[in-house]
Amino acid sequence: MDSTIDIEAILRARLGRRERFVPAFVYSWLRKLIHQDFINCYLSQNRQGVDFCQGVIDYLGVTVDVEGLENLPSHGSGYYTFVCNHPLGAIDGVTLGAVLGRHYDGEIKYLVNDFLMNLPGLAPFFIPVNKIGNQSKNLPEMVEQLFTGKNHVIMFPAGLCSRRTNGVVSDLPWHKTFVVKSRKHQRDVIPLHFIGENSNRFYRVANFCKTFHLPNFAMALLPDEMYKSRGKHYVVRIGKPIPWQQFDKTKSSVEWAQFVRDEAYKL
Repeated sequence: MDSTIDIEAILRARLGRRERFVPAFVYSWLRKLIHQDFINCYLSQNRQGVDFCQGVIDYLGVTVDVEGLENLPSHGSGYYTFVCNHPLGAIDGVTLGAVLGRHYDGEIKYLVNDFLMNLPGLAPFFIPVNKIGNQSKNLPEMVEQLFTGKNHVIMFPAGLCSRRTNGVVSDLPWHKTFVVKSRKHQRDVIPLHFIGENSNRFYRVANFCKTFHLPNFAMALLPDEMYKSRGKHYVVRIGKPIPWQQFDKTKSSVEWAQFVRDEAYKL
């Protein structure tokens, strides 16, 4: 299987017969926007799994400080749910794959947008979700499969990258799924805080789309945001495990999700 990205082929597969209405200049613009050649130069190395994640960090010249490694339970002590804010949309996920994948010998899984399955080096970590197709109807079953499997679960409970509101960059409210499933399958939850921000352009586009009820076009900017992260420094902070028994009836699952969100941001 070809391990490189071809945006024209991807859209052809997604759009079907409608693809013929896309002008050639749009493909040229998209190839530049996502830095297709830059990405393919790395993908040609055919790395996989944890090695792929660490390789992306090295390829971009990104440096990361990880604080709180002592809070990670030892490998073989059970399976956990790791939840994190989602400030960047690319490097944050890759970094967690490198850090947690290395600690837990690659036994990690993410629930992700199926567009990311075009990165075969990360495919072993992914449970893909087509949010605009029929597969979305099977989402509850796929989430259940994720939590019953023999892997640690990594989730970004906001579902979208952080947004800037009144000058402050933070996640949208976290969804309750990780609370419900962690309690059901008796997985302790470990909060993480990834410190970083995207460009001003990203937040302007995201807020514009929200204001005018447009599709999330900001997502198309994420490869460019990743490219702009070259040489930057980030910090990941790992909190102490929260026992699944703590998610009792004193709060609703939604309230518990926001409680964990607050705990992550305190790190």
